[in-house]
Amino acid sequence: MRNKKDQVISRRKFIAGLAGAGAAMGMGFQPIAYANKLKNPVLKIGYIPITDAAPLLIAHSKGMFRKAGITTADPVMIPGWSELAMAFATGAFNLSHLLSPIPLYLRYAKNIPIKVVAWDHINNSALTVRKEDRIYEINDLAGKKIAIPFWYSVHNIILQFALRQYDLTAVVSRPEREVLPNEVELLEMAPSDMVFALKNGLIDGYIVAEPYNAAGEILYGGRILRFSGDIWKNHACCQAVMHEQDIALYPEWAQGVVDVLVEAELWLTGNIEEAALILSSDGEKYIDLPREILMRAMTKYDLETYGPKGTNAIRHTEWTDKRVSFEPFPFKSYTRTLVDLMRKTTIDGDLSFLERHSTEFIVNDIVNYELIGKSLRKNGHVLIRGIDITKTKERTEVLSV
Repeated sequence: MRNKKDQVISRRKFIAGLAGAGAAMGMGFQPIAYANKLKNPVLKIGYIPITDAAPLLIAHSKGMFRKAGITTADPVMIPGWSELAMAFATGAFNLSHLLSPIPLYLRYAKNIPIKVVAWDHINNSALTVRKEDRIYEINDLAGKKIAIPFWYSVHNIILQFALRQYDLTAVVSRPEREVLPNEVELLEMAPSDMVFALKNGLIDGYIVAEPYNAAGEILYGGRILRFSGDIWKNHACCQAVMHEQDIALYPEWAQGVVDVLVEAELWLTGNIEEAALILSSDGEKYIDLPREILMRAMTKYDLETYGPKGTNAIRHTEWTDKRVSFEPFPFKSYTRTLVDLMRKTTIDGDLSFLERHSTEFIVNDIVNYELIGKSLRKNGHVLIRGIDITKTKERTEVLSV
């Protein structure tokens, strides 16, 4: 596996490690007039082995960063979200993909000067359950144990939105607590561990990014109950993030990085099968699963298999979406809906930072729109599903179980 970095960091260590990170990174920082004279940093990428990281990894694999004059170290694979978030926050990486709620937590709860610079992708997550269990509807999750990849994840938010539509209550898994009939027990688990836990009956299901739903289908006795993109239409999952200091000190370098991310997403749109091979263990081993699974994870979304006459994992056939798409523009309406849903979501952690800031403040503060706007205009890619992003940063968010 490419530069695999195995490390285990407890939540307590994670929180403690972040406590002083914001102050340390911001201490003495001032944008200076001679920023362009500073030597550009080496691009250091950290990633979780999921398809969300595809734009970063493809840009590295295809030499897009090198061609843009950006010196890049080999991407480093990190096993879990706590580890990746902490590594990015403390400066080990200057480009990463993070689950959409994580930048909010880092910036507003821990004062880490982080900025979202692009979406990595849309959709490409699912809720997978054990084949042998009689779980065919969301309300069949009552009394079950479901794994989520991180408390600050869009997966947790979408799952709990779905549960609320059936008057089910999400509760944090506790060994000493009995789960009531109207409750669903949630526990945090690294994506790669979920498939084994499902196979061994330690959990009843999991909601996570690909390729672990496809792996569950093919290798570990799993069945996709619902696709997340069939609950929240064309939602983002991970977002590309950079340090605010780097953007200020190295503006041309930062613009070049975002330009390459947009280039990679446009390439992915037309070369998804080649991308599946590159990412897989049959290719360049960014993700330790074979091409067959990556192909299913990134391309298979047919109604024959998943529609009303199949497993019924796709209910909104009129949405005519794909299992994954690559659309880099971070719509404000998405962030607004994300924050509003977070306020209603049970999280085993701190949400008080949402009370210190208005939703609109966060919507207008978390994303650097200058970089992504310039990149999309440079590529002539300003129309996204009919929305001209030079005229609006809003779209209609659709959520329906």
